[in-house]
Amino acid sequence: MANHKSAKKRSIQSISRNIVNSRYSTKIRTSLNNFKEAIKSKKDQQIQTAFSEVNSIMAKAVKKGVITKHFASRKLSLLSNQIK
Repeated sequence: MANHKSAKKRSIQSISRNIVNSRYSTKIRTSLNNFKEAIKSKKDQQIQTAFSEVNSIMAKAVKKGVITKHFASRKLSLLSNQIK
């Protein structure tokens, strides 16, 4: 356990940040799975909805600092190529 006040604070911050990061990572994984299912179904409306959901969740994750902007951009580029 931390002995200094600042170390205790950092420990608490680390735990809460870990919770937020894992929550967003789970959302990203789920939305990517939904997108893959939409691609398999070959329904245009469902694919567009799933893609916009992935885009939205990744943008929020970038904003929170969970993933980097480059990672999100690369993933979205690969996903948009799958739509074509």
